[in-house]
Amino acid sequence: MNFEEFKKEFLNNIKDIKVTEEQIKMFYDYMIQILEWNQKINLTSITNEKEFIIKHFIDSLTVNKYLEGKQSIIDIGTGAGFPGMPLKIVNKEKKIVLVDSINKKLNVIRNINERIKLDNLEIIHSRAEDLGINSQYREKFDVATTRAVSNLSTILEYMLPFVKVGGLAICMKGPNYEDELKLATKAISVLGGKLEKIENINIDRELQRNLVIIKKIKNTPNKYPRGKAKPLKEPII
Repeated sequence: MNFEEFKKEFLNNIKDIKVTEEQIKMFYDYMIQILEWNQKINLTSITNEKEFIIKHFIDSLTVNKYLEGKQSIIDIGTGAGFPGMPLKIVNKEKKIVLVDSINKKLNVIRNINERIKLDNLEIIHSRAEDLGINSQYREKFDVATTRAVSNLSTILEYMLPFVKVGGLAICMKGPNYEDELKLATKAISVLGGKLEKIENINIDRELQRNLVIIKKIKNTPNKYPRGKAKPLKEPII
C-alpha cells in the first residue's frame, strides 16, 4: 500500500478528528515500520494494511475525545504502541508516557520515533507495579489507558495508582467487559475509583470497542499496586 492509498483508506475511516498531511504521513510511516519490524519481532498478528488501519489506528483513536483538556497520559502495557502512539500523533502538545515490561518492543517504538520525531514522549521499560510506587509517576497523570490487557480487576490495580484524583482510567475492552465489570466492583472502590461511563463503539462490522471509563475520586491506598504479580494471581474481588 503506497501513501496515497493509505491516506484514502485512513481518511475514509477516521471520525471526528482533524488530521494534517504531516500526521497522516506519521501514521503511514508508523504502520510500515511496525510491519517491517514484525518480521523479526512478534508485534502484531494483523498484517493486512486495511485491517491494520482499522484495528490498530482507528481503534486506538476511540479514546481521543476523552483527552480533551487533559495534558498527561500514561499508556500501560503499550506493546507495539497502542493506543499510546496514535494518540500521541494527534495530540503533539500532550505529554504521553508509554510503559511496557518487554523492552524489545519498546526499542522498536524508540527506533520508529527517531524517524517520526514526536516530542514530549517518554518510553519506559518497567513493570507497572514497580513504576506505580515511584513517586515521580504515582498519581501524576490525568489519564491512564490500556488496551486488551488482563481482566479489569487486575488492570485497574495497575492503572489507578498512576491517575490523579479527578482523572480517568480508560480500559479498552472486548465483548466480555460486562462480566469483568461485575467482578471488578470491589477493586474499583478499594483503589479509589468510581464507574464514570461505558461507551460501546462499532468500529466496523467485525470490531466493537467497549470503553470502560473509571473516574479517580480518592487517593489509592499506598499498599497498591501489590508486587510479585499479586494483581494477576490474587485480584481484588
